[in-house]
Amino acid sequence: MTPDRGREFAAHGDVSKALKHVSFFFADPYSPWQRGTNENTNGLLRECVPKSVDISTIPDAVIQQFVDSLNRRPRKCLGWLSPYEVFFDSLLHLT
Repeated sequence: MTPDRGREFAAHGDVSKALKHVSFFFADPYSPWQRGTNENTNGLLRECVPKSVDISTIPDAVIQQFVDSLNRRPRKCLGWLSPYEVFFDSLLHLT
């Protein structure tokens, strides 16, 4: 997992343990290229939710729709498969 360097990840050891020892990688300060997928996803999020909008005011159902659309979006880094297809090892029939 490659999170931001924010204080909200201070307990990353506890999270890692709870997730069965998922490793955390913290990028160097001021090095966004070390977190490419994270930065790209942040950009996609901002298409739906501008920085000026408080994300806590958006209904969970709307957030879930956005997450579902991202997980079904083909990614170059995944050989043009979607995260859903890779995770579930199942091709989607999009046409």
